[in-house]
Amino acid sequence: MSLNLSNYELRWPTSLFVSEGERILRTASDDRTWQDRAIWLMTEALVGTTVVADFQEADDWTDAWATTKSAGLDRNAWFAELINRASELRHAVAPRPYWPQRHGRGLSQDGTAKRDPRRDFARVIDEFADNGYLVEVFGEECVDDPRDLTDGSEVIDRRLGIPDLWPLAPASWDEDTFYGLIEVFHDLVSRPRMRSFHSWNSCGWHHSEFHNGPARVLYRWKVNELLRSAGIEYELAAEGEDLGRLIAITDDARSQLMHRALNNSAPDIATRIRHAIALFRGRDTSVESKRSAIVALAGVLEERRALIKDSVGKPDEGALFEIANRYDLRHRRADQRGDYDAAFLDWIFWWYLATVELTNRLIASRKVA
Repeated sequence: MSLNLSNYELRWPTSLFVSEGERILRTASDDRTWQDRAIWLMTEALVGTTVVADFQEADDWTDAWATTKSAGLDRNAWFAELINRASELRHAVAPRPYWPQRHGRGLSQDGTAKRDPRRDFARVIDEFADNGYLVEVFGEECVDDPRDLTDGSEVIDRRLGIPDLWPLAPASWDEDTFYGLIEVFHDLVSRPRMRSFHSWNSCGWHHSEFHNGPARVLYRWKVNELLRSAGIEYELAAEGEDLGRLIAITDDARSQLMHRALNNSAPDIATRIRHAIALFRGRDTSVESKRSAIVALAGVLEERRALIKDSVGKPDEGALFEIANRYDLRHRRADQRGDYDAAFLDWIFWWYLATVELTNRLIASRKVA
């Protein structure tokens, strides 16, 4: 029997849902609570309660007291098929415009819906908090364990240097506070892979087995989508020295170039490239930091000059270094040229990074040969 996926909508990145689901399946054979973990994952990652109801209606062949088995899938096979076919799941989308939006109410002057990214961000954090993603750092109330909770404002103050930011009050934030909170919560969230219901005195759900890896992937996905929707040209970095920090948005091709340069370099080179990328793309980047990023990449290429010479020949290899040497980028001498537009720095950075990536491929091809 094959699952009908038409009624399910995914609200997580597909790859994250699959990785968390596969982890549950790997431990299902010796973990009697795997079904609780599966239900919690589906509750979080998919819209509504339909998918959990369907899962619970599947035969539980692991029940030692079961006397009959129908021809349907058992829960392990059911869940395995859901995970294996996750790429077929539709992603949840925003609802079509309602009456006020269709008739011009609640809109900005350009006809788009009015949205306050600060308030939207606060809603995202509320959702994470409701799902237990802040329990590891803030604690969780329990009628049987009346210990004092961690003061959330103190936790944030220690990191950001601004008091009284918890509970969130988005109307009071300036731009720096807003962007600072985005970066702070990236480092605070941690996904509970297990939850259990404490019924005594209506205590509620308790969360455990925390892991910050999947939490940060989900957080970046949600916050970056929020920033894009608001027209804010920053995003949270998914890799590099500036992981989880706001960076200037680049197109997909340049993002892939960065990824290849970081992941296909030897560890010592990757460290230097990681630093150069962080200098170049940070939200607070400057002309000087971009120059420093270029100098760092030029240093890598200088060490590979013989390789470049062998591949492109002399004097062509000299052209690669002429700009860094004749313009005030590296040596900053009086006879160097400095009267160029700042956009020149962007061009030379991407050129040098692409050349580093090229030399990585040349090195790899020689190893194969």
